[in-house]
Amino acid sequence: MIGIIPAAGAGLRIQPLGCSKELLPVGSREIDGVQRPKAVSEYLVERMIAAGARQVCIVISAEKSDIVRYYAERDYAAEIFYAVQQKPLGLCDALFRAEPFVRPDEPVLIGLPDTIWFPENAYRFSIEQGPGVSLVLFPVANPSAFDAVVCDECGLVERVEVKQPNPSSTWIWGAVTASGRAFHELRMLWESRHRADEYLGHLLNAYIAAGNPVHAAPVGEHYMDVGTMEGYHNAQDYLRARRRRLNSQPESSAA
Repeated sequence: MIGIIPAAGAGLRIQPLGCSKELLPVGSREIDGVQRPKAVSEYLVERMIAAGARQVCIVISAEKSDIVRYYAERDYAAEIFYAVQQKPLGLCDALFRAEPFVRPDEPVLIGLPDTIWFPENAYRFSIEQGPGVSLVLFPVANPSAFDAVVCDECGLVERVEVKQPNPSSTWIWGAVTASGRAFHELRMLWESRHRADEYLGHLLNAYIAAGNPVHAAPVGEHYMDVGTMEGYHNAQDYLRARRRRLNSQPESSAA
């Protein structure tokens, strides 16, 4: 199983920063009994590894060497390696930079490195949908800022509404799982459309229109976009409150 993390974006919504936005400290981790800052992208890396990823490909731009340095200083239960997106050509272009490393017979996990979501095991529910493409869905209060997902009664995705005003659904996709074969099919479709699709939602709509099923896994509980100052502060507040809540639980109920 391989995870793919597109981390080549400039993060203009939250600049200026002294580091890549994917390394923005949000919450904390405990190292040798001491609380240390935790990079926002690390939440996604941990979720991918917990779901079974043995490799994680982070797609970066040439100037993001600080991401390489950050992950090289830590040990993970997966091989972390990198692909480079030379020019900012959109999410689809970034994702498919990792396509040569994907085997047809292995599952693929996709996520956005400036987001934090719960439950931590949401990938597993999506993988259980079977081969093909599945979207992990999360309820949000402002779906027009994301890619809203409209499903039918059988749990199949009818369409993705990419950052549309007044979307038809309050559920958005926050992560994606796919078989390696389906991921390669998406790449070929993207190529056949002259690489015109910048956003994954538009490519998924074309994939559905071509007769391919896309499954929905509406298992998300909480989704936070940390790519804005408001989202950053909200995430910090949520994680602090969550830590206090977990620490206040009796040991038997917290297990």
